Amino acid sequence: MAGELLIDEPLDGVRRLTISNPDKRNALDHGILDGIAEAVRGAGEDGTRAIVLTGAHGMFSSGYDIGDIPEDVFAAEAERLVAHPFTSAIDALDATDVPTVAALPGHTIGGGLELALSCDLRVARDGIKLGMPPAKLGLVYSHTGLRRFLHAIGEPRTRQLFLLGRNIDAREAVTWGLLHEVVGAEDLDGFALDWAAELAANAPLSVRGNKRVLRALLDAEASIDPAVEQELIALRQACFASDDFAEGVRAFGEKRPARWQGR
Repeated sequence: MAGELLIDEPLDGVRRLTISNPDKRNALDHGILDGIAEAVRGAGEDGTRAIVLTGAHGMFSSGYDIGDIPEDVFAAEAERLVAHPFTSAIDALDATDVPTVAALPGHTIGGGLELALSCDLRVARDGIKLGMPPAKLGLVYSHTGLRRFLHAIGEPRTRQLFLLGRNIDAREAVTWGLLHEVVGAEDLDGFALDWAAELAANAPLSVRGNKRVLRALLDAEASIDPAVEQELIALRQACFASDDFAEGVRAFGEKRPARWQGR
């Protein structure tokens, strides 16, 4: 069964988006990602003044939903999921003038972690794990995604997160800058909604203006030679068709060491 995005308004002016895909640990599929992009793009003009992004079933998200893609279409479908709906959801979060809060009730892995990092503020339940497993999957991550981590946690921690591929706990994630706060499980929803209520009550011109300035400053640091950018994109695209990527995903799902071939 496909996952779904649940949308409600727990407080006046606050839109809550809840990832729900219980059979796959809230993996991000086309429907969920398209739903996030649409809901975020539609916020602001409809009176929404803050957005909370969270997950159901004790998880935030385990990342891309690529585990069950048939082998004969694996490379094309995996790239299609990552290249379009995931990018659209991330771009919508980046572009919105509405302040956003990621509330993480459970483990937050891979694409799920980048999705959370695209929000302005992040609060998590104590005891959860966060991680980036591309090195365990044979995946070359996007240069735009890696840039996001460089901005948030710096070069040394980004290398540690992506090259080792180990998960870290929520308390350590605060010291890295991946999270702003860690709270008890019973406090998470209330804490996130308190933040959302405060964001919604702040001066909208100030919030929109400050987000615009921050976006412009970060964009100014992100310039890259077009030829180099095309090289990085080609490197990532090639990994989707590699034997190692297909093997990495199979091994990850089967909880066994991968048998890398370097091709």
